[in-house]
Amino acid sequence: MNPELDRLQPYPFERLRALFAGVTPPADREAVNLGIGEPKQAPPGFVLDTIEAHRADFARYPLTGGTGELQSACARWAERRFGLAAEALEPGHQVIPVNGTREAIYGIAQAVVGAKTDPAVAMPNPLYQIYEGAAFMAGAEPIYVDAAGPGGLPDFAALPSATLARLELVYVCSPANPTGGVLTDADYHALFELADRYDFVIASDECYSEIYPDEEAPPTGILAAARAAGRDGFERCLAFHSLSKRSNLPGLRSGFVAGDPDVIGRFLRLRTYMGNASPLPLQAGAAAAWADEAHVRANRAAYRDRFAAVLEILQPVLDVDAPAGGFYLWPRVPGGGEAFARELYAREAITVLPGAYLGRDTGDGNPAAERVRIALVDELDRCVDAARRIRRVAESWE
Repeated sequence: MNPELDRLQPYPFERLRALFAGVTPPADREAVNLGIGEPKQAPPGFVLDTIEAHRADFARYPLTGGTGELQSACARWAERRFGLAAEALEPGHQVIPVNGTREAIYGIAQAVVGAKTDPAVAMPNPLYQIYEGAAFMAGAEPIYVDAAGPGGLPDFAALPSATLARLELVYVCSPANPTGGVLTDADYHALFELADRYDFVIASDECYSEIYPDEEAPPTGILAAARAAGRDGFERCLAFHSLSKRSNLPGLRSGFVAGDPDVIGRFLRLRTYMGNASPLPLQAGAAAAWADEAHVRANRAAYRDRFAAVLEILQPVLDVDAPAGGFYLWPRVPGGGEAFARELYAREAITVLPGAYLGRDTGDGNPAAERVRIALVDELDRCVDAARRIRRVAESWE
């Protein structure tokens, strides 16, 4: 067996099950799971109808690079969303569909890493664990850059030059999971300078980009920042997008990667060998989803309502603020994240995720240990009820 498999840490939800082992929450409390970032809203009906209308295409093999319809839908959406020129992204060349961001974020490390001696991959800390696993399985050392505070973002420029020289890939997440921080154009431009100087690729995980508080001020992304910097060929830049959060379609497993055509071309070759092709009816549904914004605006409005209601309840008792983007709250909690999460489950049947399960100890302790991640993914009334129960535990903590 590949010895790198032994370096993969248990996934956060495995650790959460172990934390709750032997705990039986009160039978008179309705269970509410705010621990996993899985939207609970119904998927758009027109997407399901489109899939149904194309069901006969389940009899056909799909191409790994996706249909021309889906490639174009992804490219045109990205151009509109990030203010790019018309046809700035060539479908199939600078944009390819993928089976959700997790598959692509993992796979890109396998495609990029390997040219340098003693390679390294940098990532924020706390992190989406796929970044770390992708680095391990590509034979690289994960470099954790602390960014644990509310709105926290990693400062890659603070890494030693010897470490920067070893980097082949840098993962960023904006809006950030779990801190809610959002990179600016200036942040991306500084990262471009490092990438050019030290020869690495930037993988920008933007799967939360369509959930933000101000309808008139959407977060920027790496494609928009590249355009502003004059990087019209998107050199060293990759953006990863998904329908999971944007359109409440996590089970569709559909997203895309866009950017540097040289990197994408090689990545597509790897994906062809891995057999990562989405069924044709699902691709048709995805193309329909990318073409519509009405359901996305309604989704954002629902999240705003949840944040407003929940924060009104929690802010008097917890150190917590609204994120700049995404659907997570990231409060510091009494007793530390693990103890608070266990007590909350035992007393109120509410599941939240200890921050320590998303962070890594880099020598000065785990920077996320005092926090929990709360995913406001359920319906408004259930989120409000859960917030009141979280407050009860916080107020009575001794």
